[in-house]
Amino acid sequence: MIPKIPSSEITPKHVYLSRRDFIKAAGVLAGSMALAACAPDLPEATQISAADPATSAKTDELGDPVNSFKDITNYNNYYEFTTDKEGVARLSKDFKTSPWDVEVSGLVKNPRKFGVEDLIKSFPPEERIYRLRCVEAWSMVIPWMGFPLSKLLSLVEPTSDAKYVRFETVFKPDEMPGLRQPGYPWPYQEGLRLDEAMHDLTILATGLYGGELLPQSGGGIRLVVPWKYGFKSIKAVVKIELVAEQPATLWNDIASNEYGFYANVNPRVDHPRWSQATERRIGELSRRASRMFNGYEEQVASLYDGMDLAKNY
Repeated sequence: MIPKIPSSEITPKHVYLSRRDFIKAAGVLAGSMALAACAPDLPEATQISAADPATSAKTDELGDPVNSFKDITNYNNYYEFTTDKEGVARLSKDFKTSPWDVEVSGLVKNPRKFGVEDLIKSFPPEERIYRLRCVEAWSMVIPWMGFPLSKLLSLVEPTSDAKYVRFETVFKPDEMPGLRQPGYPWPYQEGLRLDEAMHDLTILATGLYGGELLPQSGGGIRLVVPWKYGFKSIKAVVKIELVAEQPATLWNDIASNEYGFYANVNPRVDHPRWSQATERRIGELSRRASRMFNGYEEQVASLYDGMDLAKNY
């Protein structure tokens, strides 16, 4: 059962400004133009107004309000730019997210390279309000715009040998200063089992808060897997590869005892250096209890039937 997720009420800025042909094809030009006129003119990443776009009145399916646009776009883990969460927006403000291509290859019948513009036309973005739970025990509620990854994978048709999906981030050391720091096996790589990737909750995000996906949030396009710790939701994706064996992932390579391949949110399995039983919601003073699978247990627990989640962490 998929949780009740509000549909989009605001056409993303990058859609209504440059994709009128897409809107016409969808047969909703008149209504969409009215929405576009009301859509927020998103400020620059380093000059975010105290006033949030209209989406700030929304909540997730548990009733928790979305975090402010300022919090979401100014508190980011993105080591390709810096390890300073509050410095990512400043260092990424000139990072170019358009045009953006994603290559889908490996064990598929129809390998292709897709422009994000074309993906948005083929798979109109919908709003997904998801909780984000970082492995560092802080969390947010974020209103993404995107489409199920399963739609893209179905288009390229995985072969029967495909068991996993490998993702890779863009590698641009001239634009991403964090890539020049030693000790990390760049480019960033992540992976999912194929059934996890095909789950309806797994999306490729192309927008945020009713507008474009800013560089610090993972633009041009990023993965979002809401029942896993945030480091699984790889940013700035340029390669998606279907493979037969479990792929290497960056944090698992660095410290396999701390960052497992599955990385499912599990309050009963602590990180070696801190408890995962509680979390700090950004914008709140007190801590709250963490939920199994980040609150999506009813939807995804069956994916792990028979598995020891303390070993397969």
